Amino acid sequence: MARFYSNENFPLPAVNALRVLGHDVLTTHDAGNSGIAIPDEEVLAFAVAQDRSVLTLNRKHFVRLHREVAEHCGIIVCTVDADFAGQAARIHTAVIRLLSLRNELIRINRPVA
Repeated sequence: MARFYSNENFPLPAVNALRVLGHDVLTTHDAGNSGIAIPDEEVLAFAVAQDRSVLTLNRKHFVRLHREVAEHCGIIVCTVDADFAGQAARIHTAVIRLLSLRNELIRINRPVA
């Protein structure tokens, strides 16, 4: 399964659902990085150092970082979604299809009602 680093804005219920699905998710809080407004570039660098893909709701900035940073361990950008289990399931489905998340940008969108 995938190794993720969830950005501070990523919902904990979705993190927990991903863990139930078998993914290894390190949260910003778990890493001792919560509440200190770490710049996005440093979030990505930390994830790379930990060999983890970033999970974030901060789509605009991380899509830009994907374009600017040649090597990373994957970036999953998501829309806000109150269906945390559904969001985790969509992430799970997207990542298990790939052999590697290295340098991938994956967009997970909330379904249109």
